[in-house]
Amino acid sequence: MKINKTLLAGLLMMGLSSAAMAQEQGEKVENVFNPHWYVQVQPLGAQYTLGESSFGDLMSYNLQIAGGYNFNKLVGARFAINAFQSKGGWEMKGLDKTWKWNYIAPAVDATLNFSNLIFGYNPDRLFTLSAFAGIGANIAWGNDDAAAVKAELGSDYGHNQNLRHLWDGTKVKVLGRAGIMGDFRINSNWSVGLELQANTLNDRYNSKKAGNSDWYFNGLIGVKYVFGKSNKKVKTPPAPVQERIVEKVVEKVVEKKIYVETTIHELNRAVYFKNAGRTSIPADEMYKVQEVADFLKEHPEATVTLCGYADKGTGNPTINAELAEKRVNVVAEALVKQYGIAESRISIDHKGDTVQPMEGTANRVTIAVAKSKKVVETVK
Repeated sequence: MKINKTLLAGLLMMGLSSAAMAQEQGEKVENVFNPHWYVQVQPLGAQYTLGESSFGDLMSYNLQIAGGYNFNKLVGARFAINAFQSKGGWEMKGLDKTWKWNYIAPAVDATLNFSNLIFGYNPDRLFTLSAFAGIGANIAWGNDDAAAVKAELGSDYGHNQNLRHLWDGTKVKVLGRAGIMGDFRINSNWSVGLELQANTLNDRYNSKKAGNSDWYFNGLIGVKYVFGKSNKKVKTPPAPVQERIVEKVVEKVVEKKIYVETTIHELNRAVYFKNAGRTSIPADEMYKVQEVADFLKEHPEATVTLCGYADKGTGNPTINAELAEKRVNVVAEALVKQYGIAESRISIDHKGDTVQPMEGTANRVTIAVAKSKKVVETVK
């Protein structure tokens, strides 16, 4: 008797463990990009202004502060203010002269995340490479050094040619720039970054006449802080568990044939609407609608049930009921109008915020369950 109880307890524990493992395997968790603001502070920088003097003579200190917004996993924008000092140089007949002046350069950049573009979205990536390009203004002043060099050289050294674009006061010039950024992740909010940028202006920036654009190049090191969360984890509900009934036949009296309708193919998809109040299908979620349509075309006998939901944490029950209804209707409309699925094969329902199948804002969703059933013959 004691041995039988031990065996029964062991079998019961194995059954519970198997059920728990099956549930975990059915549930899928994925990282979804969350649009976010950030700020960059880059106090360690150096600038090289293109010129004829030696490389070291044309180097100066440089810094930058910027704020930006990433709209999606690839594209963003930022406003940056770069500043401090530029240098110019003149070399002729054995004489090497340099001068410096101050500037501040506000600019607007568009950014592109190369790492996500090439390797796919991964919020835990150690190193992220991005590119940027933008336009702005260079506001320069304090060009007294260049005037002193021009006076010192005099006409004997052809200063009228080499410092022909000498300027004074404050000058504002249009600036174009492009470059790359590399960020090393510390945690979900902080990263350390290196930035390299090339800036171009008209020929009058360094006071010298050259007949082509003036250039300066900046290298910057600093930190970036992301406000809030740049991603969120979304759980995809597991496929419904089909109950299995095991019958033990003690005595076989009569055999008879019966016909049972059973599911032979099934597909579940969750179409997320992401932003509060949104009822149009996001472009990056349309592939799920297409997968449902492809399943229905592959299995002509299959039907689909659509159910819309809303996030209980926002809005109110009346608004959420309308949102859920619109979200399920827009998916049904896409199946009919874009993919040619007959309305008779689609069943729709909406729960508003009375049912929350997901976590938090992931309840802004329409869940599609497509099934292909078949009547099979069995003997009982």
